[in-house]
Amino acid sequence: MTQDPLPPVELVIFDCDGVLVDSERIYCRVDREVFASLGAEFTEAEVVEQFVGTSSEMLTAILEARLGRPLEPGWHRAYKHLYDQALDAELTVVEGVMDALDQLHVPFCLASNGSHATIRRNLTRVGLLDRFEDRIFSARDVARGKPAPDLFLHAAATTGVPPEHCAVVEDSPYGVQAARAAGMRAFGYCGGLTRADRLMGPRTLVFDDMRELPKLLGELS
Repeated sequence: MTQDPLPPVELVIFDCDGVLVDSERIYCRVDREVFASLGAEFTEAEVVEQFVGTSSEMLTAILEARLGRPLEPGWHRAYKHLYDQALDAELTVVEGVMDALDQLHVPFCLASNGSHATIRRNLTRVGLLDRFEDRIFSARDVARGKPAPDLFLHAAATTGVPPEHCAVVEDSPYGVQAARAAGMRAFGYCGGLTRADRLMGPRTLVFDDMRELPKLLGELS
């Protein structure tokens, strides 16, 4: 019995942090410093497992649980300068992304749990903003961020592409979970901090070299 062919990919939806910009290492390092200053110690492995790809609401909830007390609304604003300083000094594009974007033959967009301001600032830092101008979607645009499917479904609906014709490129379990829930095929990038086994699952292809993405998409289209 032959398996029905997959529908062609008509839209590629990229996550931002850890997929387009190599920011997760920076965020995780500063996260540990900030959390420790608040009285919550996390190992590097814990930060990667619990916080990479999560929403700000989930991050706050996890942190409050570790602290055993609530945080003031907007607590994170006092530490924004620490992240900005590190990103200004260290942020780079994910290796191979420029090559991948140049070789894509289908439309692409960006959908991230970050705010529009943060997304645009990070894209500007690495020279990618012009690649995604007017095709940026933030979790602030929907009721629920990842791991809920809302953000990806919003991106698909706005661009007029059915979910089954969308491919999502993610580097976190939260992201691939959202893609699966949206009925989209997921490409789990494990060339950063997240282990390959944490991305594996149904309708998900795991890869570690961003330059291979156009070829992988072509094989499934």
